[in-house]
Amino acid sequence: MALKARVLYDFSSENPGEISITENELVTLFSEEELEGWLEGENSKGEAGLFPASYVEIIKDQITSNTNNNGFSSPKTKMSPTHTSYAPPESQPQRGLGAGSVGSGGGSFHTSQGSDDDWDDDWDDSSPATNAPPGLGTTPPLYPVTTSLPGRRGSAPPHQQQAKSSATVGRNLNRFSTFVKSGGEAFLLGEASAFVKDGDRICVVMGKHGPEWQEDPYPFTCTIDDPTKQTKFKGMKSYMSYGLTPTHTNVQVNRRYKHFDWLYARLVERFPVISVPHLPEKQATGRFEEDFISKRRKGLIWWMNHMTSHPVLARCDVFQHFLTCGADEKAWKQGKRKAERDELVGGNFFLTISTPDVPLDLQEVESKIEGFKSFTKRMDENSVVVNATINEFARKQITGFKKEYQKVGQSFKLLAQAFELDQQAYSAGLNKAIAYTGEAYEVIGDYFAEQPRQDLDPISDLLDLYRGHLANFPDIIHVQKGALTKVKDCPKQEGGLHDRCNIISCATLAEIQHFHRTRVRDFRSQMQHHLRQQIGFFQKITSKLEDALQRYDDDQ
Repeated sequence: MALKARVLYDFSSENPGEISITENELVTLFSEEELEGWLEGENSKGEAGLFPASYVEIIKDQITSNTNNNGFSSPKTKMSPTHTSYAPPESQPQRGLGAGSVGSGGGSFHTSQGSDDDWDDDWDDSSPATNAPPGLGTTPPLYPVTTSLPGRRGSAPPHQQQAKSSATVGRNLNRFSTFVKSGGEAFLLGEASAFVKDGDRICVVMGKHGPEWQEDPYPFTCTIDDPTKQTKFKGMKSYMSYGLTPTHTNVQVNRRYKHFDWLYARLVERFPVISVPHLPEKQATGRFEEDFISKRRKGLIWWMNHMTSHPVLARCDVFQHFLTCGADEKAWKQGKRKAERDELVGGNFFLTISTPDVPLDLQEVESKIEGFKSFTKRMDENSVVVNATINEFARKQITGFKKEYQKVGQSFKLLAQAFELDQQAYSAGLNKAIAYTGEAYEVIGDYFAEQPRQDLDPISDLLDLYRGHLANFPDIIHVQKGALTKVKDCPKQEGGLHDRCNIISCATLAEIQHFHRTRVRDFRSQMQHHLRQQIGFFQKITSKLEDALQRYDDDQ
């Protein structure tokens, strides 16, 4: 029999994972075990989630036998609201740390897209607790609960410092919020700690339009060749292998899609306020079909271009290991384990950031963030419209336009066949010209069917990539707004708290600035490509029609 509880007080959900409950409602509990003051269950509306344990009264077996027809236990005399037994709690309890949440050390949550096939032997890792999040289970935290603040640009070589913890600032009640899971709260409250080497430093500089990531002094690109089909286990298992050649090494390495997927998970874990581009979607069936392979490669090329052009992601050690480690299995495993045990993830990422000497105005920061939220919302809405419109237009070109041009062409050819029945010598040239006109229209129909691959599909691919970026920014903004909220709620001005909030704000605005610059570059280039393709397309049609027209002049 399911465990039931009667609600004592109204509770309104405000965060993901919570459910609302009302006084005297009967709820079903999934377990009687509390998660740091919270219970998990289902309300009368069928919604499942968490609610405060102190807001409900569990109906024990001996009480259940006395329930009335409505399923409620015999009424009790409700005490005065000031009575400690029935007064609503002054604050909701903190949530427990679920899998993938952070501990007090500022670790991060793990996000992975999974894998569309099993790991190779060279990816197996028998080391214990390699993938276990820090601070969970029986494994001790990977780093102490202190804070080392990065120095300003031009400061002395880094060394671990200890800052006074912000004990006067309360923790976020929602332990499943992005602000908490990303490690942003732990860093802001002075609970993140890690040793930061000079090579790990990330500089934010003040540019013409605000904070920017410092440019990579050694930029590079990376090509992705057409994949080849490989087999293992004597041909029992097949997979596609992509050849990657970065320009700064000019040495090709081979990677499978799941290797990209592993890298993506590491990057998302490490950089809480950087928009890591999404990988092309997986497909359960038809993974070896030509169209799918071509589309995935195009998606990976876009992904790689965004990775190599990002000043922070491009020089990240795990990305460099991904690009440069060849067939040496031992070296690959060492790099993989190092990446999975990296301390500079989540909240500790902020320890690596050096900001401009002059701190930002937090009101101005808040205004820019709100403006960017509005921008991303509008861009997301209109990107969907553009994508749907061009996909429909492409469908019409591939099917409707081709069919209509072929019908016109066939009708002209039938007319030419009818004219041939007169068997007059002087009409032979005209008959051939009309027949050629019909053939020209059929060819033009093929032109229309082939053209979307050249000018419309690339725009759709670009919109898909940016749809992933737009999906990333709500969580990035949530981290920054969580920090601003903590500063506003601080009962007194704490210099350390403001400094750490300034670091988060600088990083967030730098990422927004990079997004805008990349967006302008990509869409300018893609729209130019689209128009050039359109011009070439119609010039090709014009040339075909002019050729047909010339046939009538030759007849005279």
